[in-house]
Amino acid sequence: MARSRRRGRANSVVGSDGRGDDGAGVCGPCVGFAADYTCKECGRTGNPHSRGRCAHCVLAERVNALLAGPDGTITSQLEPLAAALANAPSPFPAIQWIKESPNTKLLARLASEGHELSHELLDELPPSRNQRYIRQLLVHTRVLEERNEDLERIPGWLEHELADKPAAHASLARPFLHWFLLRRARQRAATRRHPASADRDLRHRVSVALDFLAWIDQRGLALADLAQEHIDDWIAGAPSQRRYLIRYFLKWTTSRRLTRELTVPSIPSQEPQDLLVDDDRWRLLQRCLTDDALPTDVRAGGGITLLFGLSTERLCHLTPERLKFGDKHTHLVLGRHPVLLPPRLAELLRHLAEQPRLRPQLSRAHPGPQWLFPGMVPGKPISTHGMTQKLNRHGIPVRTARNGALAALAADLPSPILADVTGMHCHTALRWVAYARRDWAEYLAARADDLKDEQ
Repeated sequence: MARSRRRGRANSVVGSDGRGDDGAGVCGPCVGFAADYTCKECGRTGNPHSRGRCAHCVLAERVNALLAGPDGTITSQLEPLAAALANAPSPFPAIQWIKESPNTKLLARLASEGHELSHELLDELPPSRNQRYIRQLLVHTRVLEERNEDLERIPGWLEHELADKPAAHASLARPFLHWFLLRRARQRAATRRHPASADRDLRHRVSVALDFLAWIDQRGLALADLAQEHIDDWIAGAPSQRRYLIRYFLKWTTSRRLTRELTVPSIPSQEPQDLLVDDDRWRLLQRCLTDDALPTDVRAGGGITLLFGLSTERLCHLTPERLKFGDKHTHLVLGRHPVLLPPRLAELLRHLAEQPRLRPQLSRAHPGPQWLFPGMVPGKPISTHGMTQKLNRHGIPVRTARNGALAALAADLPSPILADVTGMHCHTALRWVAYARRDWAEYLAARADDLKDEQ
């Protein structure tokens, strides 16, 4: 309810939200309230915090205490981070973060030790969620140079794995990782925007190599003794396709002349499995488009997965620039092809694109890309694991939903377009198209037989 006041601003009509009829904030004395919210330190009004000071001044004090070195001052290296925190447009969340986040304890310890911060220094710390967060925070504010963390944290993982392995195995695993796997992965990463799960793939290849070395030790074999029959025994010894990954290790050992030429057979091709049937897929899509009880990011991410079969990796890296809004229609650019969005899905994505960022205190002078699905770590999208867990938790089975969408698309699209839209390899797209068309042909044949029986 509006009330008329005549102090300071004559005839000003003040609403219950503390603003005048012109929309500007009105101070206490102007509306007959004696309290003075002018900061006694900086002279600004508003945002009162404690002891007569505003939240901006309290935040600056907390930042100085957080990042102070041994001499009580902030080093020049940490000044960009200090500025990003102290100049937060919303100081209260930043104050709360400094006070309560477990990440700040590690940050304060690093600052107090006075060492120059580097990726190598952080690599020496025990791997943890806090360590990863602080590293990305320092990268986000340009304290440290950006690097591909998916790849660069693998050496530390390997050293942990080698702790209980024979020295002979370690002497092979290290160069296999550093000079073969990582070297190639870095070259691919330099030309691809979002290398898909490279860290997981490399870990699997190293783990299989270590298992293989233990396997040949049990049989009293050396690398130089290996013959084709041994490789065949290794492959046949377990039903898991994981054993086929030994091809990478043997390619490296052959190039180093540690083994003779050996052949690892191709993984037997399999038909797509665990497809969500169309009725269930459309039911889940309808839920994503209409169920307001679901979080918006779950509705949008689930809708894209159910419609277009996008991999979780590509889904997480979508940016607002991929959305093209027209007068009547909205398109999402996937690869080189804009695809038409249903109006309700377009509205969900528009909401994600326009929603305010939740962590303004971590801004920087040269902003990076904005993500439709931002993660907890500054400047990064949600992880593929995090997105998969979130969708599964809300009843959207990512693997079967994606497979169902791919089967439907493959029945209608040529393989080159399917590969471009979904981001899959062209050979994989060919297999999907062959599967979908064969499945459709079998359905038509079965339907024709049913019609004959009815006649």
